[in-house]
Amino acid sequence: MRGHRVVVIDTDIGLRNLDVIMGLENRIVYDLVNVIEGKCRLRQAMIQDKNRLELYLIPAAQTRDKDSITPEQLKALCAELEDEFDYILIDCPAGIEQGFKNAVSAAGEAVIVTTPEVSAIRDADRVIGLLEASGLHRPKLIINRISAEMVKRGDMMGQNDVESLLAVEVIGLVPADERTVAAANRGVPAVHDGRSSAGAAFTRIAARIDGEEVPLKEIASRAGMFNKLRDMVGIKGRAYSHA
Repeated sequence: MRGHRVVVIDTDIGLRNLDVIMGLENRIVYDLVNVIEGKCRLRQAMIQDKNRLELYLIPAAQTRDKDSITPEQLKALCAELEDEFDYILIDCPAGIEQGFKNAVSAAGEAVIVTTPEVSAIRDADRVIGLLEASGLHRPKLIINRISAEMVKRGDMMGQNDVESLLAVEVIGLVPADERTVAAANRGVPAVHDGRSSAGAAFTRIAARIDGEEVPLKEIASRAGMFNKLRDMVGIKGRAYSHA
């Protein structure tokens, strides 16, 4: 939508879902593993977005396991795609096993998506450490499903709380929005829904990733909440600067 050529690779082998979110599940003929194994050409596995944007999906295999590809193979595939696309987005599967290792090996930058909950923040902290150990330093953070009202009441962490705990730069605050559920069920991304507050947040995140300066709207938390959360999460905090 910003005029770039973009390809999205779903690396969640066995549990793919990007095809459903994009409404492309019925158009899949070949998948990522087919490309890696040489059973089809790269172009044959790429499915164009229904809106005819320069956006393409390489779906994950549904009936294989995450050991079907290696980090080296995914890295080589991304190197081939770099000649044709401005952005290559690698959708990393949940967990820190082989699928995570595959995605990290091919990535030049990392964006962590978390919710402002104690268990999710602790998981994000663990992932940050693994990313840094893999050479992906200074990842960015998106806080998903955040409720301004709950933050104001002191029942949910705000941006400052999460940044202080994880010591990473927040590039997006995505509000809790029931319209994202409807969008996923329809197979129409929320960015095409003019009434979706989450869709508008995704659009602003894309602009920031693309180098545009778009200010974040700060949602402050109630005084005294942060210290309590720090004790609950068990995170000491990291050294961090915006340099």
